[in-house]
Amino acid sequence: MSADKTHAIRDLFAAYLRNDRGAVEDAFTDDFTFTSPFDDGIDKATYFARCWRVADWIAQHDLERIAVDGDTAFVTYRCVAKDGKSFRNTEVFGFEGDLIRSIDVYFGASYKNGVFQKQVS
Repeated sequence: MSADKTHAIRDLFAAYLRNDRGAVEDAFTDDFTFTSPFDDGIDKATYFARCWRVADWIAQHDLERIAVDGDTAFVTYRCVAKDGKSFRNTEVFGFEGDLIRSIDVYFGASYKNGVFQKQVS
């Protein structure tokens, strides 16, 4: 079962890079919620209205760690932007069967060309 969740997470990150909104929507339950330092348990429709954008600014995602514990998975990744900015986040995925029911994002530090960049809210 953990291999299925790991595969679902890898597929989700690949869909983001392809700008495949349909695949991302299909990976989420109807009652999906998203929480980040800027969003508190927003629903699926609000997530796509507020957070979905073209990913052509991303050069790569490096999935560094995926740890599955039952219906929860922890993912740490490094995102590298085409402009040289990079950041590392950890996300906690909640699953319902094979679908993603929730994502909680914890932001890490950002760098541009190796120099720390203070995040602005």
